[in-house]
Amino acid sequence: MGPLKNWSGGVTCAPETFAQPETLEALCDLVRAAPKARMTGSRHSFTPLWLTDQVLINLDRLPGTLEVAEDRQTVWAPAGATLKDLTAALWAEGLSLLNQGDINAQTLAGACATGTHGTGETLGNLASHTEGFRVVLADGELVECDAAQRPELFQALRLSLGLLGVVVAIKLKVAPAYHLEERVFKLPLGAALERFDELAAAHRHFEFFAFPYAEEVLVKTLDPAAPDGEFEPPEEDDEALLAGFCEMSTAAPPMIPDLQRLLMRFAPSEPTPRQGPAFQIFPSTRVVRNEEMEYEVPRAEGVAAVKDVIAAVRADALPVCFPLMVRTVAADDIWISPQCQGPCTAISFHQYPKLPWRAFFPAIEARLRAHGGRPHWAKHHTLNAADVRELYPRLDNFLAAREAADPHGKFLNGHLGSLFASLS
Repeated sequence: MGPLKNWSGGVTCAPETFAQPETLEALCDLVRAAPKARMTGSRHSFTPLWLTDQVLINLDRLPGTLEVAEDRQTVWAPAGATLKDLTAALWAEGLSLLNQGDINAQTLAGACATGTHGTGETLGNLASHTEGFRVVLADGELVECDAAQRPELFQALRLSLGLLGVVVAIKLKVAPAYHLEERVFKLPLGAALERFDELAAAHRHFEFFAFPYAEEVLVKTLDPAAPDGEFEPPEEDDEALLAGFCEMSTAAPPMIPDLQRLLMRFAPSEPTPRQGPAFQIFPSTRVVRNEEMEYEVPRAEGVAAVKDVIAAVRADALPVCFPLMVRTVAADDIWISPQCQGPCTAISFHQYPKLPWRAFFPAIEARLRAHGGRPHWAKHHTLNAADVRELYPRLDNFLAAREAADPHGKFLNGHLGSLFASLS
């Protein structure tokens, strides 16, 4: 087997052993014997969270079943299941996730471990919906934990970056199955920013996409809806259009501002509603590869941060051809969650891999940090151990729980050692 790559192609891993255990016993034996190990799911992280030159563990072949609680408010779900498979299985049981993002290729374990989220000012990240874990610790022991049983381990596992063990099942809060109506339309950039709080409060889910050189943005809202007609898949033509736009931008970077304004001229001014089961409406088609940085900025700073980033792109004529994605996320109490200090505006900054990005991502990051932002752990960032300590007041709780679960640093790699230096 050749080297493995992440989704964007920017991270490559060549482990000594790529293991796909087929039983829990085999997994426990594997973990017990491994000198160093990391876990990988669908490899949708842009940071080298999953890198190792020793044992890389994947749970695709580990059997698992959905266990629905008697009160139907929680389920035990296989940690290695993709969100696509999990949400379809939940729907078959008459259930839905409370929220999800617009990509469903990630595994449940990976999405929880990195704080992956959707949008909605009353809705937290996926990790905040967890109520229990079954995990294989560094010594090969399979244990279960929740808020009452091994509470320190549970709290750290809610968002763990894979630092405490191999999670095999997760207990999640769920909701009765629901339908959503999607509306996509354009607004002037100034109006979208001025009405940001109004729009976020008026819709269960609200986000917008802003090409940095255009004066209009594409707004997307999702709201509960009664079942009505056949589900209509998202338009794949939009991705084809974006792919062509990115290739033209690569061939002629100075044309990017004009191309963005032209693209927005053809965006719909009036929404065309599209409705269906929540698990089918949430995901968008995402085939155009990109590199991504995302910062969770305190909600009160969100609009100012968006303005600052757009102004920086324009001032330096940066060849950015992807739109910013702007969303809302509720606060949580998870020790190393980016939302641990309050509700956030999530600002995602993308770039087409064929265009420059390494040279200017740090400059954009500095502006987002200046607004009090914390990075999404799976997206590009330049934090070091001192930054992590500054940003996370409960870091010592996390470090203590991690050290108790894995005293010899079996699950640390170089990237994580640089962030959690006291454990390396």
